[in-house]
Amino acid sequence: MRLNWKRKILLLIDIFLINLTLWLSFVVRFEGKIPLHYKSKWLYYVILITSLRIICFIFFGLYNSLWGYSSLPEMIQIIKAVTVSSMLITFVDWIILTPSLPLSVLFIGWVINILLIGGTRFGIRFRREILNSIEYNPKMGKRVLVVGAGQAGALIIREMLQKPAPHLPVVVLDDDLSKIKLRLHGIPVVGSIDQLSQAAAMYRVDEILVAIPSAPRQRLREVVALAKETGLPVRILPGLMEIASGKVALDQVREVRIEDLLGRKPVKLHVEEIAGYLKGERVLITGAGGSIGSELCRQVAKFEPELLLLLGRGENSIYEIDQELKISFPLLHKTPVIADVRDRARLEQILIEYRPTVVFHAAAHKHVPLMEGAPDEAVKNNIFGTKNVAELADKYGVKRFVLISTDKAVNPTSVMGTTKRVAEMVIQYMASKSQTKFCAVRFGNVLGSRGSVIPLFQHQISRGGPVTVTHPEMVRFFMTIPEAVSLVIQAGAMGNKGEIFILDMGEPVKIVDLANDLIRLSGLVPGKDIQINYCGIRPGEKLYEEILTSEEGTNATRHERIYVGKPNGVNPERLQEDLTFLEKWVSVANRVKVVEKLNQMVPKYTPSKKWLKEMTAAGKDE
Repeated sequence: MRLNWKRKILLLIDIFLINLTLWLSFVVRFEGKIPLHYKSKWLYYVILITSLRIICFIFFGLYNSLWGYSSLPEMIQIIKAVTVSSMLITFVDWIILTPSLPLSVLFIGWVINILLIGGTRFGIRFRREILNSIEYNPKMGKRVLVVGAGQAGALIIREMLQKPAPHLPVVVLDDDLSKIKLRLHGIPVVGSIDQLSQAAAMYRVDEILVAIPSAPRQRLREVVALAKETGLPVRILPGLMEIASGKVALDQVREVRIEDLLGRKPVKLHVEEIAGYLKGERVLITGAGGSIGSELCRQVAKFEPELLLLLGRGENSIYEIDQELKISFPLLHKTPVIADVRDRARLEQILIEYRPTVVFHAAAHKHVPLMEGAPDEAVKNNIFGTKNVAELADKYGVKRFVLISTDKAVNPTSVMGTTKRVAEMVIQYMASKSQTKFCAVRFGNVLGSRGSVIPLFQHQISRGGPVTVTHPEMVRFFMTIPEAVSLVIQAGAMGNKGEIFILDMGEPVKIVDLANDLIRLSGLVPGKDIQINYCGIRPGEKLYEEILTSEEGTNATRHERIYVGKPNGVNPERLQEDLTFLEKWVSVANRVKVVEKLNQMVPKYTPSKKWLKEMTAAGKDE
């Protein structure tokens, strides 16, 4: 083992302390009068005890630890090293001189060694703690106000104290009155969170760190708003979903993001269950270059599939996720495939060649306003594309098939939502007659996905505003991309007979609140620096989204955050007949007839005023 100069000094100190312990042990045992026959063997004792203790200290890593950060685990290692070396000393001494050392001396030496060696190590840490508590020096780093005196706050303060600049915690705030006027790792808890502005000024704070990962969304929003009012940089310890390891570290601290303010309990995956159906399988992901599809690729790759097929029609997006996976998962066996789910012949060629056993179908048109103007294209992709992939999955023995659906499929007011509801019906029909385990996953809006509201608002803010909101009462369910994909993967383990799985997404969020939060996170004031304009509800949109129809209801699943909708019955003959007519109208680009047929297939569908007007006019002409 190579030792640097600090470790060499520590080794020399240990040798001195081991010999000091030997002498003290005899002095204590014989009350200061060591018998001559023990003195005559002193060199033997020194060599035996010193060598065996140092060997054990090296073996138990006592020279590999950073003792400035020592705590209970390091103390346990010291006890183990001293105990094992004492046992070895007794055994070797018994073999050589049958025996020579009194057991009482060995026991006293065991106690003194632990005290001296442990005291030396913790003295190093004590010195560091003293240095860290010295009055502020700019070279020691930014003065940090920590919001939250709970477990997360305690852990992050401890790490800041143990690591060198650039962060120095100086004050803590917490709403728990029992903690006020106490100290957290020596840092005073001086008041409630509502006193943030006063505390920041009094303690000459340079930065605010919010360490309350389990706080409700509303309270977190209030805290961030208070912190932003100080004009200081605000950083946050992310929610527990992001801290997957269960540990808290400085490198997890980051700028506040809008998803932090949505506040939802993390979706916990049943990893063993998931690994059971993905490990060693040949997994096909359609729409692999999209927001959901690419995250599916990242998460599925962790479960060691035999082959991962990245299918999409956009070459750039497929290239990007392929290159990303090449770096993140160098041992992953994957194949990028350029194809369109509407091309049945090409799809069949792919399934024959690669024989996937699990399919995640994420390819779809999803933009509500755009699909209002192109219902035939929405039908081709969302309905017949799904039908192609599902029927070929059945034909070529795919084990599991998971459809990505949307809350817009419930009582739809848009073409996009209606086509996704019909796609769900296709999956339910296929499940009734196939050995393949089919299911669908329905969730709300995904933060940060392409074309979603957050990138639009950020772009508008960067241009100086205004931020456009459709209606002051517009609300939506929101989730992060990792949450959405976690649900999809977990549902794949539970799906069997055409079930529709739904995530408990908490309370819906007002879009205008989202806009206000984003403006504040940009360091600006809503209504002053950036204006919010209301532009009116667009065709196909509704004020609020639903997760279930009134007829569906829900049943619990074995996953505490996932529910399964009671499926409405699908008439196979009627569905096939409707699909035939729908295909006919699509083939001649008769968009009015396409919308009419969608309305017949999904009676809960409420077409937009534009389509109602055109359907009425077409009816009169006939």
